[in-house]
Amino acid sequence: MANGLELSDLSWRKASASSVGNCVELAPHAGLVAVRDSKNPHGPVLMFTKSELVAWLDGARKGEFDDLAL
Repeated sequence: MANGLELSDLSWRKASASSVGNCVELAPHAGLVAVRDSKNPHGPVLMFTKSELVAWLDGARKGEFDDLAL
């Protein structure tokens, strides 16, 4: 529970390219972005500021993490 809200009540979404279920889900919450493993919806949730998410997305778009997927 975060700030009195059940995290399962958030509007979780994942990439449309995720058809096999192996992905992360994101949801806005109290000015932050919650991130969880779609295979474990009751597991741990990481919380990021929007600027942290923007920085990560920028790096992903530039291929900075491509070596981790090999």
